[in-house]
Amino acid sequence: MVEDICLGNVSDAKAAYYVRAACLAAGFPNTTAAYSTNRFCSSGLKATQDIANQIMAGAIEIGVAIGAESMTDGGDRLTRPFVDEIVNANQDAADCLQPMGQTSENVGKDFNISRQEQDKYAAESYRRAEVAQKAGWFDDEITPITVKVKDPKTGEVKDVKLTRDEGPRYGTTAEALGKIRPAFPDYGDRSTGGNSSQVTDGAAAVLLMKRSKALELGQPIVAKFVGATVAGLAPRIMGIGPSIAIPKLLSKYQLSLDDIDVIELNEAFASMAVYCRDTLKIDWSKMNIRGGAIALGHPLGATGARQIVTGLSECRRQKKKILLTSMCIGTGMGMAGLFVNEQL
Repeated sequence: MVEDICLGNVSDAKAAYYVRAACLAAGFPNTTAAYSTNRFCSSGLKATQDIANQIMAGAIEIGVAIGAESMTDGGDRLTRPFVDEIVNANQDAADCLQPMGQTSENVGKDFNISRQEQDKYAAESYRRAEVAQKAGWFDDEITPITVKVKDPKTGEVKDVKLTRDEGPRYGTTAEALGKIRPAFPDYGDRSTGGNSSQVTDGAAAVLLMKRSKALELGQPIVAKFVGATVAGLAPRIMGIGPSIAIPKLLSKYQLSLDDIDVIELNEAFASMAVYCRDTLKIDWSKMNIRGGAIALGHPLGATGARQIVTGLSECRRQKKKILLTSMCIGTGMGMAGLFVNEQL
């Protein structure tokens, strides 16, 4: 019954091959189409928006939005600089070459977000992830998988069943994080491996269809996709993208942050998370309740879909209604999406 599958992926130009082959291997008939899309860190949310828009337009009835990324295979850095006509056109165009670590240091310096404040924020992300994992809050959003793992010491390859995220480091404190050396010393001394998102592999998926189709098929209605939007800003401070995208999205639906129950905001770096939280005056008690990318990781293409899954799970746990999800996007953008929990 699924007519189209969209994979959000950033780093692999051959992702469209993989998603088509994988959906066939998974048992989908060859009448099910598949493709990939790339809007950097929002690719999973973009895939969700694409499938939802196809359904609303009547192009398909049922689709699956996926986000997946293997960060251990390498990042998405450019293999060569831009041509002179782009670099010399204006500063914003040239700044699209800035690595993400540099943009984090820019945010820290431009908006006076100290190393201590970033470490404090990161420690809380770890603490929340530890609490959530120990309490089993992640269990209903994770599908266990069996993978082959090679022992680095013996070289032995064995099957391992993964049932939980490996990112959370129990007992992490701001004091311990304060001892970690800067990760991007060429640009500043505030962002570290401890207060930045982890290098993580991951995937998440969302099944979408019209309410009438779900009722016809006897499928549980988990949530409603309301809408999503993107916004642009200066590339050199790309991390603060959510502070632009969130107000834009809320204004479209005549909502305020007071109307939002749960917020998933991607912690690409503590610098941007602190800025967005404080600038938008977000109630931290409803933002990243289970921790964020600092503790859980940020597989680029997967994050947008993962935040939807995590946020809706938290809405169910708390019996809350409205989820807002947002992330910054490389080269200076932000994206935000709205969802309504239907399992109150």
